[in-house]
Amino acid sequence: MRLERSRKSSPLLPWFGFIFVVLLCAPGCTFYGEHPARALSEATGGEGLERVFWKDVKSGKWVEVERSLASNYTGISPAGTFDRDAAIERYHQWELKDFSIGDLKTELNGNTIVVTYTITLNGIVRGNAGAGTGVSEPLPPTPQHMMTVWQQQKRGWVAIAHSSEP
Repeated sequence: MRLERSRKSSPLLPWFGFIFVVLLCAPGCTFYGEHPARALSEATGGEGLERVFWKDVKSGKWVEVERSLASNYTGISPAGTFDRDAAIERYHQWELKDFSIGDLKTELNGNTIVVTYTITLNGIVRGNAGAGTGVSEPLPPTPQHMMTVWQQQKRGWVAIAHSSEP
């Protein structure tokens, strides 16, 4: 007569497998940090869209800035309302050295994202020599409250409205 061993598996065996898989995958979360978007096409949310936009203004990537504003773009600031062309002209006059975004909140509604935040700008506004105001002055150093409305269109995310106040 032959003795046969029982082939019962240990109740801990499935747990060891689970723990092994978790430990195998966990370093991926810690080794590779966040990768900020470098272009609007890489942005996955409102914060990414705003950061890419301001990086483009800072770097003077005017083609990218223009692509990010919808043809029917509208803005409002303490100086009044402005359309797309006036906004682009306004940004062209800026020499943005640095910016800091805080208190950021986003609201997604269908294909639209509303982003509210404060921004502190460091740079100057070059005067318009043709208009007789060739004097440069600093951008306001105090935090400004901003709101941008982004809409996803066939060509990607574009800003359709913007508001700022000191």
